[in-house]
Amino acid sequence: MRRRFFLQTAMATSLLALAGCGTTPKAAIGPTPPRPIKRPKRIVQLGRTRIDNYAWLRDANWAQVSRDTSLLNPEIRAHLDAENAYADALLAPTQARQDFYARQMMALTGTGAAPLAVPDGDWEYYTYVRPGEDHPVHARRPRGGGAEQILLDEQERARGHAYYRLAEATHSPDHRFYLWAEDLEGGDRHRICVRNLETGGITTTPNADAYGYNGVIFSPCSRFVFWIWRDPLSRPTRVYRRPVTGGADVLVYAEKDPALFMSVGRTASNRYAFIHILGPDVDEVRLIPAKEPTAEPILMEPRQPGLHYRVEDWDGDLIILTDADGAVDGKLMRASPGQPGRAHWREWVAHQPGRHIMEIRAFRDHFVRLERVDAKPIVTVTDRAGKDSTIGFDEPAYALSLEKLQEHDGSLLRLIYQSPRQPRQWLEQDMASGQRRVLQAESAGPGFSPDKYEIVRLDAPAPDGALVPVTVLMRKGTKLDGSNPLLIYSYGAYGISSEAEFSIPALALVDQGWVYAIAHIRGGSERGRNWFLEGRRFQKKNSYTDFIAAAEHLIAKGYTRRQRVVAYGLSAGGLLMGGIANLRPDLWGGIIAQVPFVDMLNTMSDADHPLVPAFRPDWGDPLADPEAYDYILSISPYENVTAQAYPPTLATAGIRDDRVSYWEAAKWVAALREHTTGKAPILFRINMAAGHQSAAGLSDQYGQMALFWAFAEQALDWV
Repeated sequence: MRRRFFLQTAMATSLLALAGCGTTPKAAIGPTPPRPIKRPKRIVQLGRTRIDNYAWLRDANWAQVSRDTSLLNPEIRAHLDAENAYADALLAPTQARQDFYARQMMALTGTGAAPLAVPDGDWEYYTYVRPGEDHPVHARRPRGGGAEQILLDEQERARGHAYYRLAEATHSPDHRFYLWAEDLEGGDRHRICVRNLETGGITTTPNADAYGYNGVIFSPCSRFVFWIWRDPLSRPTRVYRRPVTGGADVLVYAEKDPALFMSVGRTASNRYAFIHILGPDVDEVRLIPAKEPTAEPILMEPRQPGLHYRVEDWDGDLIILTDADGAVDGKLMRASPGQPGRAHWREWVAHQPGRHIMEIRAFRDHFVRLERVDAKPIVTVTDRAGKDSTIGFDEPAYALSLEKLQEHDGSLLRLIYQSPRQPRQWLEQDMASGQRRVLQAESAGPGFSPDKYEIVRLDAPAPDGALVPVTVLMRKGTKLDGSNPLLIYSYGAYGISSEAEFSIPALALVDQGWVYAIAHIRGGSERGRNWFLEGRRFQKKNSYTDFIAAAEHLIAKGYTRRQRVVAYGLSAGGLLMGGIANLRPDLWGGIIAQVPFVDMLNTMSDADHPLVPAFRPDWGDPLADPEAYDYILSISPYENVTAQAYPPTLATAGIRDDRVSYWEAAKWVAALREHTTGKAPILFRINMAAGHQSAAGLSDQYGQMALFWAFAEQALDWV
């Protein structure tokens, strides 16, 4: 097998030479890897000095390059092209396995299920993917039956574009219009499209620079669109209002604090639109009454450091989910719409430590909260008489969510249930009677049966005694003799939990004899908000040691053995990959770092970065706080690469990514190659068209995961 890796294509040879690669001092596998020259940059900060040898890989014109990649510095482009050529050369022998995994994932996707319709008013709305296509169709039909009406054909919209991703799609409350935000370039800057469902005409704003995720809505009266604009540094800073039928934009709200994000939404009753200003340690809500869509937004409670709150309206009151007064896992308060400030909040559902309220939803006669207890989600339903009922499931690990579109005036609650071995099921719970039925269950291709698989939930002891939940998926009957290859995934940042969801890529891997594990490490919220806080800022290293503890526990229990473990993380989970590679390189058979946040100290020292001001509460401010500088320096993957044998590593990036910029992975890979004392290849692939995410089509998503799984297999052969 290894001899094949010494075959080098002419393209790879020429590109590597163009990048100025020298001969490697160690006997490496395959062709000579790119070795960018060192141009030491001396950085003095808070009385501290560091040297960055590869700082030149950041294009000085990066903000413009993310929009127009033709502006990329030719020397940097040559190096990135050489990296792709090197990765392609070493991964060429895995192409058959990549193709195999992609086919398996497509086969497991399943076809033929009728689209599940969501009723709303006189219509039923649904989406589906035509056989052989990548992107869904959005459609509706009359509620009593009738002809289908196509609202949006994503496949048609994506035709001719190298990249296409939809961020939002929704119908107007009066059902006369359909709105969506689409990205054609990969930079998360969306154009806004509105279709008149009576005439079929589409109005497009090509250069809106719209913030697409929870950033575009109809007003409750259906006469206006509220949307969020991103400034040249990609920060969501303004809310505009425009007539649905076209016309000038009117500024509704401008946010001057670069450390805050924004979203727009409507309450479930449609009585209010709202602007939500938020940051890691602050929330502020401004309400726009449905009867006065052009009125000045009403400030609910001014932002206060450490105070979080979200709002719904129900039973004549505003319902506030908040952590006020030490309610770290959340409590519910009530307030009169005429007196929405905190001084007038009245407690409704008391705080229960360890019972984390994650989401709230209002119906006419019931109020719903999605909670997490002992790392498992449950739903609690409250009726107007104040009686609670709970919805939970017996699987050792599962994921539960509320359907985004719900009929407010009805008594039927729609839930989406899934587990690592159970494809998504859409459940309908009658909140009045308690009866539940399965509306629809996704298939997973011919021959699939959940009974072929086993889910195990473990608790791995961390060095400080904390118990880290670990979810395991494997084929039933798998022998725990240490021989199994195992892939372990985690994210562990910003309070975002790694849910125990059904994953076709994971299933395809398990079908090839792998064990798949999810480590629910600190930094996420699987055990409540304190679980997040204990993996944040000056306790961030807990995320690294939790992940290592999870892997060691799996080894101790016989699920795998040392160097048969491949670790996988993306974005902030890529920071995790860099950290665990530095701490325990001997443990891993391979590392997959997708768009990894690994140049932590330099990025957090960049005041112009679109995300840095917002996430200083999570990571610290190395520009102003010596303690933060020292701590970030101690855990930043790039600065802590040392002379040791690193495992086979695959890093990826997107040239248009303005969240985790391409040079983070490029610099990290260069440092790894410079310092490693082993022979394992360090690979870097950069998508020269995409941003933080791949395109939304199934073939793009599965193609990337197939590459990861084929690399994981090959990595174990390289160790």
